[in-house]
Amino acid sequence: MSRSPMSESKTEMTNLANPFEPTLAIDRNKPLTWWKTLSIFWGTLSSTALSRCWPALIITSIWSSSICVINYYMHGVLSIQPTLITVFGTVLGFIISFRTSSSFERYNEGARLWSHIVLNCRIFARTVWFHIPDNTFSASQNHCPTADEMSNQDSAKTQKEYAMTLIEKKTVINLLEAYAVAVKHYLRGEEGIYYKDLYPLVPFLSSSHYSFPAVIPLKNDQIRQLRSRHRHHPNRDTPELSGDAAVGPTQEVAVPEKSDNKSLWTETTKTIAPPHYDPESLLPAELPPRRRWQVAFPFPVFFWAWGIIKKHFCKLGADGARQNFRPSKNNVPLEISLYLTSYIAALQTRQTVSDPTIGVLCASLNQLVDALTGLERILATPIPFSYSSHLWMITMLYIAALPFQLWTTLEWFTIPATVIASSVFYGFLVAGEEIENPFGYDKNDLNMKYLVENIIRKELHAITTTPAPNPAIWAFSKENNFLQVGQYSKDDSDKIPTAWVHKGKEEILSALHG
Repeated sequence: MSRSPMSESKTEMTNLANPFEPTLAIDRNKPLTWWKTLSIFWGTLSSTALSRCWPALIITSIWSSSICVINYYMHGVLSIQPTLITVFGTVLGFIISFRTSSSFERYNEGARLWSHIVLNCRIFARTVWFHIPDNTFSASQNHCPTADEMSNQDSAKTQKEYAMTLIEKKTVINLLEAYAVAVKHYLRGEEGIYYKDLYPLVPFLSSSHYSFPAVIPLKNDQIRQLRSRHRHHPNRDTPELSGDAAVGPTQEVAVPEKSDNKSLWTETTKTIAPPHYDPESLLPAELPPRRRWQVAFPFPVFFWAWGIIKKHFCKLGADGARQNFRPSKNNVPLEISLYLTSYIAALQTRQTVSDPTIGVLCASLNQLVDALTGLERILATPIPFSYSSHLWMITMLYIAALPFQLWTTLEWFTIPATVIASSVFYGFLVAGEEIENPFGYDKNDLNMKYLVENIIRKELHAITTTPAPNPAIWAFSKENNFLQVGQYSKDDSDKIPTAWVHKGKEEILSALHG
């Protein structure tokens, strides 16, 4: 049995209800089995802070159990007065609260900046599609053609100009979607344009000569992971995922050089050489990490220490430093913004668009770049390491001292009490660290995939696939009861807009005032 559109929309809203909150795929039209219930419970549990601090809780339980056993057989020889609980507990609680609040501010700032990207993509696309004339390649508006020029107008050339304008406008709107997709990859440290959701939108960007430094460095393990997942075609020089772009066999693409309005079709061209690519070698749109257990505390500490040791012994000297700390080559969103700027500059040169329209386009583009700069600031200025590490050390010392102070009053209940206290303190710490960078693949990160694919992409597609509403049609429709909203009846044929047009202005004003 086919499902109705209403049920499909309900399911989609359930799956992707809020781009700023983690969601679970639940189809309310299907009964929940025990396996589905278990998977939902596991997904919910993995979204909590317990999934990131469970090793620390196990270590705490072992530690508190050892202290309790020693105190039981040694008659409380390791017990001390619980003075430190009240003194340091209050201070530590305030510090952890400040740490969590700072991380939550960064999370909200990231959500706000992504909302600005969505807003300005809407404004830019709407302005381009509705306010840019159908023929921007025509002569300047200041030029008034004579009767002879109008009679000798080449209709074929005019149709080509209309087609060129339409292709240009659609390509610019595709660049808006590409901008959002590029920001998503850029914030995750995924360099380049060779992704399935990005390359089809900007294939000409592969020949770009811009080499902007990336504020956000690319992780070395991620480079190796991408190379291992996707191998390139052996007979083609597909660009590698490294800091330096590899250019393969050339393919000539005509690019118009500077020309005037009189020689639109006779201008000379220069060629650029984009590299060949294998469509099957494009990387997927989402590249989540395979092993999530590594993020649970204290495993990151061990991997961090092992990385330092491995880096010191495996690669020495300046060459090793350049290899291990080389940032990504391309700031793709910034490059796309230059292409959008070139479009605005071309409209100004042709003088076929009004100045207010140019102002709206420039303002929207400036807001897009401003949002990118704000997102870069969030990732480029993390919480200072000295503050974060000191807070972790103080918390671990406080938790380690709890069994010594609780044994006298709680005895064997010291074990669960210590575990509960550690889950509270460690939970806030790991939650703060998780939302400090809200642009990754964690379950509590911003759902950038939803923002790009289900909002920006679908809205831009709807703008370009639907004919522009014509006021001459919808304003004078028979269903438009512009005087008595909510009281329309099909029998009131004398109250339709066309009837009021024949009645005249005075009748309309008297009806409005009445």
